[in-house]
Amino acid sequence: MGQEAQNGPLIGKKCGASLQLGVEITFAEAREAVTKQIMSKYDLIVIGGGPAGYVGALRAAQLGKTVACVERERAGGTCLNWGCIPTKALLRNAELYRLMQNHGDEFGFSFDNLSFDWSKIVGRSRSVSDRLAGGIEFLFKKNKVDYVLGTGSIPEAGKVQVTDSNGGSQILEAENILIATGCKTREFPDLPINGRSVVGSSDAMVMERQPRDIIIIGAGAIGAEFAYFFNAFGTKVKLVEMMPNILPVEDRDISNQLERNFKKQGIDVLTSTKVTSTKDSGDSVQITVERESGNQEELSAETALVAIGVAPVLPGGIDPKLDRGYIVTDERYQTSIPGVFAAGDIIGPPWLAHVASFEATQCVEGLFTDHTPRKVDTFPGCTYCQPQVASVGLTEQSAEEQGLEFRVGQFPYQASGKAQAIGETEGFIKLIIGEPHGEILGAHIIGVEATELIAELGVAISAELTYEDIENTIHAHPTLSEMVHEAVGAAHDKAIHI
Repeated sequence: MGQEAQNGPLIGKKCGASLQLGVEITFAEAREAVTKQIMSKYDLIVIGGGPAGYVGALRAAQLGKTVACVERERAGGTCLNWGCIPTKALLRNAELYRLMQNHGDEFGFSFDNLSFDWSKIVGRSRSVSDRLAGGIEFLFKKNKVDYVLGTGSIPEAGKVQVTDSNGGSQILEAENILIATGCKTREFPDLPINGRSVVGSSDAMVMERQPRDIIIIGAGAIGAEFAYFFNAFGTKVKLVEMMPNILPVEDRDISNQLERNFKKQGIDVLTSTKVTSTKDSGDSVQITVERESGNQEELSAETALVAIGVAPVLPGGIDPKLDRGYIVTDERYQTSIPGVFAAGDIIGPPWLAHVASFEATQCVEGLFTDHTPRKVDTFPGCTYCQPQVASVGLTEQSAEEQGLEFRVGQFPYQASGKAQAIGETEGFIKLIIGEPHGEILGAHIIGVEATELIAELGVAISAELTYEDIENTIHAHPTLSEMVHEAVGAAHDKAIHI
């Protein structure tokens, strides 16, 4: 846990009014200021300050409502402080180091002694998160959202009890309550996280010392990103996944391509591999795995990273209807308790920040306007290792399982002029195009800037565009986005450059 999580969100930071004035304030002063400004009754109280919570709070405030946001650690939640943002900062460092180390000569660069400072790599990541968390706290003040520091519980509908770090508590009232408490790392059975030899994702991004070797259990997005990060700086990585493919939710062709890339980079990838026993010796971890053949193998490393998913964080007090531990909501995001709503990771998969923000916005606008809320259907998924992976809509396998008629259009980065110019030719774009109408059913990209390229295809699916709509749209040259144009053409043998 970092300093901001231990001591509260405003310690030694330039946040809220102090962000503008450049005045350092202590945590005690910040808590006193917050306590003085809060009201007792609101139109909406949000419990949780992550991508669902802070976005929901700000949107309600924009609609002229009185709002309080209760957060026990720091505005921004896991995503901003311990997930999406700091990991992307770490991955950027890894990308630059790997580029200079392995491809510098191609670009005409030479180094006598290329090296890195681990503490500065970690420090940069934390600084990026701190700046953005401070920005959210400033937005709370700007939009007159009362930012209440403490742990929120719901003793009854219409009331939120906030308990601070000293054990003091107060009761706030609201006509509506939005639960946005999110999730935490799911621990592996019989291998408890201790922050040293066994770590979760939050611990992994603030390790004081780079591990010599690491076993990563779980090859979803988190596992894949950390595998790339640690390997780039020379840590020996074993990536263990019990499913047949890494990134199991992705199209199989994409997963296979990433596995080939990872192996080429030196990552030891073990798919169809089940962990059968574990032992934590304090300064090392021993893990027994069983391969698809039934053969067992002993793995040992200085550190194990558990990346097998997340578990819900429920607020105390009320007892809403649950499904596998997650809060069940209706079409308006209301829980089984009238006046209590929920959005984001706490209502179940997909556990994505952008989905959480969408859900919270839909919920709030449904509460305070004549807007009819929408539940999530189509959404992009992104993994930020190199090569990047991004997708939206159906995989080829799911389209087959549904018995749909479709064509596949595929275009390689190797054939892109822009990809050649920037020296990033690994990967391809794959589109699933429905028949007979030509609608875009799914899009899958592996390669540089895949996570940026996917947006166009998300719009295409949401707007029910056909391949002809994309084909008839002029894409600038030379760009990576031209590959989207070429891929729709490839589905009908019209691609020019392959």
